[in-house]
Amino acid sequence: METFTSWRTWDEARVDLAELPVDLPAVEKAAVAAQRWHGDQQRPTGVPYVEHLLEALEVLVRGRGVTSTELLAAVLLHDVVEDTEATTGDVEAEFGPVVAELVDWVTKPPTAGAGRQQKRAAKAAYLRRLGEAPPEAVLVKLADRVSNVQRLYQIAPDKQRSYYAETVTYILPLAAADPWFARWYGEWRERFAHLR
Repeated sequence: METFTSWRTWDEARVDLAELPVDLPAVEKAAVAAQRWHGDQQRPTGVPYVEHLLEALEVLVRGRGVTSTELLAAVLLHDVVEDTEATTGDVEAEFGPVVAELVDWVTKPPTAGAGRQQKRAAKAAYLRRLGEAPPEAVLVKLADRVSNVQRLYQIAPDKQRSYYAETVTYILPLAAADPWFARWYGEWRERFAHLR
């Protein structure tokens, strides 16, 4: 199972992207905005949040072979509305309606003040709704989840089994329509089969 952890900083990503047919200034603009909005946020593992965004970018570029400016910008910005003060309007103002729509599709609805069961129900509804999303938004979500699950063993042991089940239930059906993602998630499923 291939992992995507080569790009820890934008400078590292830029070197590889410069050799590809991508609009590097436009993608860099998204990377800079993501860094600005996420600031000093960290992942639960303690690494800078930007590393997750760069992993998802690497999945699309090096794994799936995506060069679309809108898709690459959206994958870098996919968590800004959910996890920062940025709004969908902010994203649209800087990156246009296509990127804003993709980010909106992959943004979980707010659940502040909701109980545990309400939060779980809202997340399940959000994941089911992705089945209606445009294919480009699905690619963003699939890349995001690859970053999240490629090292599933790094999350808290009590959450590994539920995250595995959630991925198998909701994400694998989305991946089935795309040969590259279907293969990757198939290998991932076998790698972590002990969590069934």
